[in-house]
Amino acid sequence: MSELDSEISAYNILKPELESHHMGKWVIIHDEKLVSICESFEQAAEEAVKNFGRGPYLIRQVGAPPVTLPASVMYCVGYGEH
Repeated sequence: MSELDSEISAYNILKPELESHHMGKWVIIHDEKLVSICESFEQAAEEAVKNFGRGPYLIRQVGAPPVTLPASVMYCVGYGEH
């Protein structure tokens, strides 16, 4: 199981309630908990990095379809370390 699988599972459990009350907002999920609801991706990213550094955490727009990233842009442990 990848590090983000538990965050994605937590989002999927919260999804019906989030879509009822926060459609279009951006959420941060960390340690399987909803941490914050933000107005923009930039606000969510700034808050997530400030609080959790490099993660893992999930930032997702409520109501948007899941994004599949190509392998060339996926997170890699040790990125930037030499």
